[in-house]
Amino acid sequence: MKQIQMVDLVTQYEKIKSEVNTATQEVFQTAQFINGPEVKAFQSELEQYLNVKHVIPCANGTDALQIALMALGLKPGDEVITSDFTFAATVEVIGLLNLTPILVDVNRDDFNISIEAIKKAITPKTKAIIPVHLFGQCANMDAIMEIAKEHNLFVVEDTAQAIGAVYTTKDGEKHAAGAIGNVGTTSFFPSKNLGCYGDGGALYTNDDKLAAIIRSIVNHGMGKRYYYDRLGVNSRLDSVQAAVLRIKLRHLDTYIQSRQTAAQFYNDYFKNIAEIETPVIADNSTHVFHQYTLKIKGLDQFKLQTYMQEKGIPAMIYYPMPLHTQEAYGADNFKHEDFAITNELCESVISLPMHTELDSEQLNYICSNLVDYIKNSK
Repeated sequence: MKQIQMVDLVTQYEKIKSEVNTATQEVFQTAQFINGPEVKAFQSELEQYLNVKHVIPCANGTDALQIALMALGLKPGDEVITSDFTFAATVEVIGLLNLTPILVDVNRDDFNISIEAIKKAITPKTKAIIPVHLFGQCANMDAIMEIAKEHNLFVVEDTAQAIGAVYTTKDGEKHAAGAIGNVGTTSFFPSKNLGCYGDGGALYTNDDKLAAIIRSIVNHGMGKRYYYDRLGVNSRLDSVQAAVLRIKLRHLDTYIQSRQTAAQFYNDYFKNIAEIETPVIADNSTHVFHQYTLKIKGLDQFKLQTYMQEKGIPAMIYYPMPLHTQEAYGADNFKHEDFAITNELCESVISLPMHTELDSEQLNYICSNLVDYIKNSK
C-alpha cells in the first residue's frame, strides 16, 4: 500500500505534470511574471466557473480577507461578527485593521456559524458579518443575508475551504460559495481543493464599484498608474501560480467528486459505530470536503491521533483551542460559557486524510484501524 498522506499533492501533480510543466514553461519563456496573460486568463475563467462578475486575484487568502474589509470602508472600533470555530486568519485581519472581533458560537451539526448567536451579538457598532464556510459546505446564507439586510450590515464570505460548493437559496436559486454576500474571499494555499504551488488568493464580487476599489487596494491603492486614490497593499497573484491554477481549475469538479466519493466511503464504514458522528451535509449546500471531520464520543482525541499516527495514518485536530481563549484575540473580552458548542467541538473533533488520490486500500486501512482502536478502548 502506498504511504498515506493527509493531502497527497505529489500524486496529484504526477497526473497533471505535463499540463503544468508546459504552462509554467510558457511563463518562464515570456518572463511576464506579474499580472501577465496567465493571471488575466485565470481571472476570467474563475469568473465563469463561479458565475460572478468580478474576480480579483491577490497574494493569499489572509490578504483577501483584509482587503475585503479595507474595501468596505470600516473604521477602527467597528464590530465584525465571525465564527469562534475557525482558522485564525479570519479573526487576525479584523484585529490588524483595529476593528473589533465579535466571536460567536457555531452549530454542532455542520460546524458553521450559529444564526441565533449572530442575532444576539449585534450592537449599534456592528458593521459586518464574516461567515466561514467551514470544512467544505456553506453556512446558512439565507438567514445571514436577511440579518444583514435588516441591520444594514456587510457580508464577507470566507470561502477558503469551500470553493466549488453550491448553495441553494430558499427560492431555489443556486449560487457558488462566496458569490452571495457583498464580497467572497478564498485561498489557493497548496492543500486547498483548488490550490497552487505556493501562496495565492482571490476576492470576488458582483458589485462593480466594490470591485474597482478592491483592484485599487491590491495594487498599492492605485487607480491610474502612480495616482494613489487610497491606502493600499502590494498583494498580487504571480503568473506562475496563475498558470498552475488554470490547469487545476479544469480538474476541480473531478477533484470534488473524488473527495465526495472518499467521504461516502468513510460514512458507510462508520455508520454503525456509536462512538463516531460523521459529517452532516446540509440540505441547502453541497459539500466539497476540504476536510473530513468526525466528532468522537467517549474517546480522547489526542490519544486517538497518536495511535493513528503510529499506524502511519496522519490525522489532524482542527481546531484544538477556541479562538475566544486565545490571548491574541482578546480572551478577557469573552465568556467561556457563551461558546458551549465550540468548546465541545474542540474537545471531540478529528479529521481524517482527505484528498483526491485516496484509494480503497488506503481508505480500508484508515477505517479499520480507527474501528480497532475504538474496540480496544472499551
